[in-house]
Order: sequence, then C-alpha cells, then structure tokens
Amino acid sequence: MLTIAIIVGSTRPGRKALDVAKWVHEIASKRSDAAFEIVDIADYRLPLYDEPIPPIMGNYKHEHTRAWSEAIDRFDGYVFVTPEYNHSTSGALKNAIDFLFNEWNDKAVGFVGYGSAGGTRAVEHLRQIAGELKLADVQAQVSLSLFHDFENFSVLKPGPKQEASVNNMLGQVVAWSGALKPLRS
Repeated sequence: MLTIAIIVGSTRPGRKALDVAKWVHEIASKRSDAAFEIVDIADYRLPLYDEPIPPIMGNYKHEHTRAWSEAIDRFDGYVFVTPEYNHSTSGALKNAIDFLFNEWNDKAVGFVGYGSAGGTRAVEHLRQIAGELKLADVQAQVSLSLFHDFENFSVLKPGPKQEASVNNMLGQVVAWSGALKPLRS
C-alpha cells in the first residue's frame, strides 16, 4: 500500500498547521487507497540548515538530518500543510525541505494552504521548490481562508466543500504516487 505523509509546515507557537493537518488526516483516514500519517517538523527540532555537504550527496553529518531523512524517505508521496507568511511558505518548512534532496525525488506532492488569501502564494512558492526536488506537484490544492474557514481567525471550521477539495487533492497525490513508484524501484 502507498504511504503518504501529511507534513505539518509550521513550528510557530499557536500555529494552526497541526489542526489543519489533523483535519486532512481525518478525511484521509476514510480512504482505502493509501495509508496516511502526520509528520510534524516540530518533532525533529531541525536547526537552520547546518550540513556541510550539499544534500544531493546524501552524506549527512548530523543525527537530526539522518533522523529527518529516514522519516521522509519511507513515504511514497506528501501533502504539505503550509501557512502563508509574507506571501510565502514558513521558514521552518522551507528549512526542513532544504535538508534533503534524494528523499523527495520521483514522488508526488499536494498542498493545503491557509491564510488571509487561502495560502495560495505560499503554495505557488512551494510548487517552484518541488520542481527542483523532482517532486511531481499535483494540480488540485486546498485553500483555507482565515476569513471563511476559521472562526474568529483561529478555530478551524472549514465548510463542507473543503472536504471535497481535500479528497480531490488526495486522489491526485495517490494516483501520481503510484504512477511514480516504478521510477524509485
């Protein structure tokens, strides 16, 4: 069975990314086409990128990088849950992505963005990064508005149409993850 990581893309105190990831996971757990798991970058306590050798070499000096590599490498695809900070993704997510290279290659990725503009600009930046990492980004994405999908800008309360958006995006991630699997064999 395919395995898909739902990556929590913020480490900020008071973050909403974990709530969003849990909501996506709840929807995903009703599916039978893949196994889904939440991966919280906060659990890995990654410092600012500190490896002396570029990640494409796969020669990691630090234990935190090796642990992050093992966690990410075992998945067939990913869903990045990202806030939008200053028209981009969070520095914590970008940093976590930059620690690795080969582990991301030839896998699919989908996006769930949230913010005042639905996280769309953060997702657009992540799509550029995905291309460089040989991640196949799927067309469907989920955009959660702080104005419409959160109560008082803080409590996640997405409308019913958002569940359909999540399932559409997950369907594409699963399909592409399966299609790309032979490239990784």
